[in-house]
Formats: sequence, C-alpha cells, structure tokens
Amino acid sequence: MYCPYCSHKESKVTDKRASPEGIRRRRECLRCRKRFTTYEKTAKEDIYIIKKDGRREIFDRKKLETGIYRAFEKRPVAKEKIDKMINEIEEQIRKKGKKEVKTSNIGELVMKKIRKMDNVAYIRFASVYRDFQDINDFKREIREL
Repeated sequence: MYCPYCSHKESKVTDKRASPEGIRRRRECLRCRKRFTTYEKTAKEDIYIIKKDGRREIFDRKKLETGIYRAFEKRPVAKEKIDKMINEIEEQIRKKGKKEVKTSNIGELVMKKIRKMDNVAYIRFASVYRDFQDINDFKREIREL
C-alpha cells in the first residue's frame, strides 16, 4: 500500500473495522507519519442478464437503480428504504449462485418488493415492465391490487 502523501511503500494498520463499503482500515505511513484510510471490498462475480430477445449483458446495478428510483419519483418513501430494497434485490440475485439470470426473474422480484412498499410506484413500474398499451391494462392491474 503506497502512502497517498509521500508514496512510501510501507504503512501500519492502526484501526480495522467492518463498514458497508467493506473492511475499513486506518493506516499510518512509516515515513511521513500521516494517516489515511483504505477499504477492502470483496470482488463480485459478473452475472449475465438474459434479455427478452435472447441478448446477454452484464448485470448493471445502475440500471436497476434508475428504474426503481423512477417508479418512486415524488412518492413519500425514504431514499434509505429504497436503497435497502435495491441491496436486498441484488443480494437475492447473487445468492442464487447462477451466472445467468433472466430479466423476467429480476422484474418479478422487483415488482414484489415495490408492491410491498408503495402501490403507486408499483403501478408505475408495472406499466413499463409489462409494457401497458392502453388504459385497460392499467385498470386490470389496479383491480388486482
């Protein structure tokens, strides 16, 4: 580990803690004595998403976040709750241990989680995910709620 101040190669760990980002280590440079923080994260295996048309692409958490945040836009749900839900969804996907996951499996998982939190956000997400074509599609989904 190189010191960010003097680029010296050696440092000692003064404190080590678990954090949401991984393992947090407080270090002290053995040359200049300045302290700095490093994080150690577990490398996650790539998961491939199989799209409806058969294409494969690497799982992108940002795409998942964007779709979910859009559904909850202007809704009275705390960002922390939404973030927690997104973490749970990603964790469930990774826990399956599969290298490939169909978008339909992810979509259904997301819809179940959103439905528990907010009905309006659920309808918004469902309208895009299920590709509603007219008002009758909305009515049918609202009746099921």
